[in-house]
Amino acid sequence: MSPLAIIGGTGLARITGLTIERNERITTPYGSPSADYVVGAIQGKPVVFLARHGNPHLLAPHRINYRANLFGLKHLGVKTVIAVAAVGGITEAMAPAHIAIPDQIIDYSYGRKHTFFEDDDQPAGYIDFSYPYSQTLRARLITAAAAARIPVTPVATYGCTQGPRLETAAEILRMERDGCDVVGMTGMPEAALARELGMEYAAMAVIANKAAGKSGEEITMAEIEHNLHKGMANAIEIINAFIAQS
Repeated sequence: MSPLAIIGGTGLARITGLTIERNERITTPYGSPSADYVVGAIQGKPVVFLARHGNPHLLAPHRINYRANLFGLKHLGVKTVIAVAAVGGITEAMAPAHIAIPDQIIDYSYGRKHTFFEDDDQPAGYIDFSYPYSQTLRARLITAAAAARIPVTPVATYGCTQGPRLETAAEILRMERDGCDVVGMTGMPEAALARELGMEYAAMAVIANKAAGKSGEEITMAEIEHNLHKGMANAIEIINAFIAQS
């Protein structure tokens, strides 16, 4: 059985219930991943966990080596990736601590290493990215959320900004007009790289705060941490339900 990979974002540096077998340090052709891969099991089923921002949390979104992270997971035999990310809520339904299972992405990031197909001796690597998240994996996560009795939004568009600063209120209004429901900083190129490597990839977007200008108040780290405490606990429950059904 190939291991399930869980990529943890801000607020999720470790997985409760994970029986750790070893920490795996991998050097890839693209450099070093964010952290050692934590290899173990949940409910007796193989799992690989990676802290996207490093452990401790040191890497800003634009400094993450997404290519090394995904290449290392592929090296470990991973075929399925669940990515957990803290996001801002743009639309009214995206309340703090709520979870969305996005089905689309709009990429506003720039300057990131976003493909494995860049060597002169490689053919151009065109991938179908019409639907950036695995439909099958998304459906399984939605089913797991129902089993765990945790409400989720099953359809949402994730807008990926550059960071590390938060967005302006005007930028959020533009993103809302573009059709974005949530805003984050790590959704791309992670999703595209997983597709290039032939891995199933889906995300759980945990709303940490209302996006800029949506609450009329300043966004604070205290608010973000409070909301993530509940939201990430729910995300872990969904993951446990997902594994129980696998």
